[in-house]
Amino acid sequence: MSFQSGAQGAPNYPHLQADYHEGQFKKMFTLRKAVVATAIGALAIVPLAACSSSDDSSTATTSSASSESSEAATTSAEPAPAAEVPSLTGRDTAVKLDAGFAEALTTLGLTPGTVGTATLVDGSLIFPITGGNVKYWTPGTVDPYVQGEILHNGSGFSLTAGGTTVELTNFDIDPGTSVLTGDVAVNGQSAATGAVLFDLDGRTLQPLATGPDNTAILTGTTVHISATAADLLNTTFNTTAVTPGLLVGVATITVNTA
Repeated sequence: MSFQSGAQGAPNYPHLQADYHEGQFKKMFTLRKAVVATAIGALAIVPLAACSSSDDSSTATTSSASSESSEAATTSAEPAPAAEVPSLTGRDTAVKLDAGFAEALTTLGLTPGTVGTATLVDGSLIFPITGGNVKYWTPGTVDPYVQGEILHNGSGFSLTAGGTTVELTNFDIDPGTSVLTGDVAVNGQSAATGAVLFDLDGRTLQPLATGPDNTAILTGTTVHISATAADLLNTTFNTTAVTPGLLVGVATITVNTA
């Protein structure tokens, strides 16, 4: 698929579809399945112990004690989150664009733009949060210590050169797997849905902060071009200059807590 100035329609990107399945497979959230399974096992032991004969009483007691010990160990292995928002109701994710990313776009002759409800303010792309959930543990107690899903439906950004426009929209942040997925359209035609577009690096993430008006703020995660997005842009715009891992910017996520 080579770039043609003024080309209409979208090329087929089978590799993006594969990434979609991979991205979906990665969306696993911590549901404490081990705790639930252990609790069910403990409940099953109770009626068995009550119905056993005196000869079986010591065995039942030992099994019950073992189950209780296992449940206690499992529970202690995953402490309650320090903060949790089970249903996100708004605010935004802002990505402060890195100077190197802006220079790369200029070198490639790509013009950035916003899509839908996204805005560009003081060098930051801002995408409104439309749903999802998030849990935050004290760093070091659970890995990863930020988990959930943060949706940004109806917004995104575009890159244009000549007669070709690529739109990246409907971002879905999965902090547990450190990826951002989204939809891709070329000249208005869908090229992929749920493709892994950006990799997230939380090693520079700052501790959870309390913001004004009942908000919580997570800032410091760096956003990088994924291998999938690099391949897409290089193929569409007939270049090899976009490299996987290219720093896009630093993200600040602000969510309502009430």
